[in-house]
Amino acid sequence: MSEPRNPGNREGSRYQAAGVDLEVYDRVVDGLGAMINSTHTPAVIPNERGFGGLFRLRPGEGEQPVLVASTDGVGTKLMVARMMSRHDTVGQDLVNHCANDILVQGARPLFFMDYFGTGHLDPNAFHQVVQGLTKACREHGCVLLGGETAEMPGLYQGEDYDLVGTVVGLVDERWVLDGSSVKPGDRLLGLTSSGLHTNGYSLARSIVFQQMGLDPWARVEELGGATIGDALLAIHRPYGPVLLPLLERRMGIHALAHITGGGIPGNLCRVIPAGLTARVYPGVWPVPPLFKLLQREGGVQDREMYDVFNMGVGMVVVVDPVQAEEVRIAMREAGEEILELGEVVEDQGARVVLEGID
Repeated sequence: MSEPRNPGNREGSRYQAAGVDLEVYDRVVDGLGAMINSTHTPAVIPNERGFGGLFRLRPGEGEQPVLVASTDGVGTKLMVARMMSRHDTVGQDLVNHCANDILVQGARPLFFMDYFGTGHLDPNAFHQVVQGLTKACREHGCVLLGGETAEMPGLYQGEDYDLVGTVVGLVDERWVLDGSSVKPGDRLLGLTSSGLHTNGYSLARSIVFQQMGLDPWARVEELGGATIGDALLAIHRPYGPVLLPLLERRMGIHALAHITGGGIPGNLCRVIPAGLTARVYPGVWPVPPLFKLLQREGGVQDREMYDVFNMGVGMVVVVDPVQAEEVRIAMREAGEEILELGEVVEDQGARVVLEGID
């Protein structure tokens, strides 16, 4: 269970108008902690703000291997896949998203399990989804261990489907990333996203298909002539191939934040300790054309864009300033473009401040 998003919907929010009310989500999640904690045993490592749950294999025996687990879905990106009759990409999205969520705790994925629920099973769509799941699992060195396929007419409409997955990974307890090492002066380095990844699609679809009146095969010059459907289905990037080798080399990485629902403010805050603030400087990195298109055509305010979308940043690396250049070099050698996002400072009233927007 994740921490409530920061800061949630504002009056007149376009996301709320598109059908997603983050304030309701926050209120509901806020009241669940006691119930969930009542199930915990000494094997659970407290991790309320983390991206994945932590479970000791041998509680009471000191530092040891820790299982890290996370569950997520693809959201209404599935509706774009249905519109284009292309389903392999969402299978890859799901595995990559979940693997990234345990990567931020320092874990390498061991196995993955999926849930596919539909009103009427479309064999071709299902086959494509599994192709995507297996392709991504192979790339992560992760076993697709099993899952559930449920046909439930009346609950799901026609051949619409939902896709959810759970990943379980492993990390040595000594090397769990939980944000506790973050300190003033740490640098915030960003790794680029490949697009919207798996968040903000209710708003994006409202803007593109309803307000702009486009069909998914419409080519958009601003996007280099790509179809809008292809741009929206761009596969959620995996960051393990770049970051796991750096974590194994102990290169001064103090925390990682996977930028998903809630954008930079709602995810970076989860790894910044109390008493500190992450100062982020929007405008110092290039925002990809798709986000500019959505903001202009949708009339979305700056702050809401950063609250809903990743704005071109898929992962934030919080790194010791002494080793920051070493980390930059290693990531560039891996083919990465490094985004200089800001730094960690003493408390400025919020865990994340967007300079010029807050």
